[in-house]
Order: sequence, then structure tokens, then C-alpha cells
Amino acid sequence: MSKIFELRNQRAKAWEDAKRFLDTHTAENGTMSAEDGATYDKMEAEIVNLGKQIERLERQQEMDNELGKAVSNPLNSGVNPQIGDEDKKGRAAKAYNNAFWSGLKNKFMDPAVHNILREGTDADGGYLVPDEYQATLITALEEENIMRRLAKVISTDSGERKIPVVKSHGTAQWVDENGAYPESDEQFGQITLGAYKLATMIKVSEELLADSVFNIQAYVATEFARRIGAAEEEAFFVGDGTGKPTGLFHETDGGELGVTTAGAAITADEIMDLFYSLKAPYRNKAVFVMNDATVKAVRKLKTSGSGEYIWQPGLQAGQPDKLLGRPLHTSAYAPTISAGNFAVAFGDMSYYWIADRGVRSFKRLNELYAANGQVGFQGRERVDGKLVLPEAVKLLKVAGA
Repeated sequence: MSKIFELRNQRAKAWEDAKRFLDTHTAENGTMSAEDGATYDKMEAEIVNLGKQIERLERQQEMDNELGKAVSNPLNSGVNPQIGDEDKKGRAAKAYNNAFWSGLKNKFMDPAVHNILREGTDADGGYLVPDEYQATLITALEEENIMRRLAKVISTDSGERKIPVVKSHGTAQWVDENGAYPESDEQFGQITLGAYKLATMIKVSEELLADSVFNIQAYVATEFARRIGAAEEEAFFVGDGTGKPTGLFHETDGGELGVTTAGAAITADEIMDLFYSLKAPYRNKAVFVMNDATVKAVRKLKTSGSGEYIWQPGLQAGQPDKLLGRPLHTSAYAPTISAGNFAVAFGDMSYYWIADRGVRSFKRLNELYAANGQVGFQGRERVDGKLVLPEAVKLLKVAGA
């Protein structure tokens, strides 16, 4: 914690130095000399690097805290009592956890091990991951994926989840004494969340798999989370809804248009206009989301009135940077500042719903890569994502060419 606090203070000081440099080396027309520009770029790079280092340390701390928690509420029961635990049953049992990894690591499975794994047999083949590993995997996915932290995540066992949404509200009217009550009905719509399949294949050499030093659990968790997390993040932001989730920045089914820039660059006034284009109730929980490259451009902007910089570095542990006083989150999958792109999203991201169908599962493939001395591991999940209330998120669009 002290290291994170020290780095945050160091970044805040670096930002103050960068602001002073900008104020004293920027001409009235907003330009800099090539030499001053190079100096500022170095100062900004230091700020960015410190921010990434802080994020890494905070994610590591969050993961350590999460993995230190006790796992409860097992999903299944009925493990063989001669092999399983007395306290935990089903996929939460230590016996299931051991049998799961033994089954992945060994080609020929002991009958007793196979009997335990029947508690988590997947309908599509393979075995459902143990409860403890499921928690580890979700933590890793959240590390790679900011939308899982910002959005509302639900679990469903069915193929589709239908969500009723109020499209328009009824109104009240003034009436005369003994006058007829006016009719004004609510209009309802429906959003459907499906279950798109996301899969990956991991190959491990037989020699490495047989090595007792090799931690198959850590490797599979990290690699699966990296691949799945990256694919999820991209879809949650820019997915087209065809065979994948519908992204937050989708042209028609994402957030609503809040502001269109006057030119190719974003101004502080346009960020302010985006802020107030969102209805006040949503602003209470609203956050900004944008690409790292967009943050670099926004970091130099000042308000037209007070001349204050609108970007503020987070000073406390776990606190994100802020823009106009609201939290700012970045993702490499958010669109960049290009003509016609939605470059900035501002809103309450809890109205973006992510539906996980069932749980993740793995399957070991013994023969497919045997000729190459390798063993394959298939991992899959079913997930969908969609913004269920478009007015809760406003987008800033860069003017077309």
C-alpha cells in the first residue's frame, strides 16, 4: 500500500511539473517548439508509465485479497464421501479440485477420479471448472477487462434472458373538478441477452505437462483469462452483435449521440457539452471511458472560464483518474480519435449488462496433437453483453472528413 501511495504522489508531482511546463512553453496559438514538444512528451510518458505501474500493483493487491477469501455456497453435491471433503461438496470440494487438475494433467484417468468429475460434467463435453478455480478465473478476467468491473454482470442457465425496458413514461395533467382522468400509459420494450460462444485452444508439450515443477493451474488460468478477456473487452466496446455481444460504442445499439465535435480535435467545451448532455440522475454514477491515446489529447485541455485543466490524477489508492470530477477509465479497445468515430463514452455503465450462461469448462484433447508431442486444452464460455438503456450513456463523435 505504501508503494502505491508513493507512486501516486510521484505521479501527481510529475503532472504538476508538466502543467507548469505547458503553461510557460505554449504560445498564444497553442503551439510549441519542436524541442519543447519533445520535452513535454517525455514528461507525459513518465506520467503514463507511473499510472500503468500503479494499476498493476493495485490489480495484484486486489487479486491477493480475492484469492485469500474463503469460497462458500457450493453449486453441486454428492461427491463420493470416501474421497471428498466433509465440509464442502460438489465442485467446491477439495477432491473435485484435485480430480479436475489430475484429469487435465494425466491421459488415463483413475475410475475414482472419473466418478468425482461426474459432478461437473459439461453437456458439451469436458468438465466444469472447480468453484475455487472459477473465482480465480473471474478475477483474472476482471483484471484484463474494465467492462466487467463497470457493467452489471448476471448469470443465467437459459439460452436467452429477456429484460423489460420502459421506452416512454406516462404523464399527469391538470384537470377540472369532476373532469375525466387523462389516459397516459407507459410504453414497454424488451431487450434480449443471448449466449454467444467464446472459445480458445491451449497447447502444452507432454514433457512440460509431466514436469512436476510446471504449475498447470496457474498457466491455464492466466493464458485463458488473457485470451478470453481480450476478446470480451473488444466485443463489449465495439462488437457488432453478430455472433458476439453488442458494443457500447455501436452505431445504432450502443450509447446515444451526445456531442459531435466541430473539427478533428476534441475541445474542453465539447467534453463539457458531453457531460451535460447526460441526464442529471445518470451523472451521479457516470464515468468516462476512452482510449489511452484520447486521454493524451484530453490531458492538455483547460476550461474556457477558469483555465483549469479538466484532467486530474487519482491521488488515493484504488481511485481512478478524473475528468470534470468524474472517474476516468481507459481501454485499448475503445475507438481512437478518428473522423467518424465515437471516441468518448460518458454515462452510468451499470446499464450495460453482461450475461454469463452457466460456467466455464475445459476439455483435454489427447490425440489431436499427439504426433507433435503436445496435449491440447479447450476452454470455452457463453456470454453476451448489451446496453439495455441507451439514454444512460452518451457518446462523443469526432466530425467526419
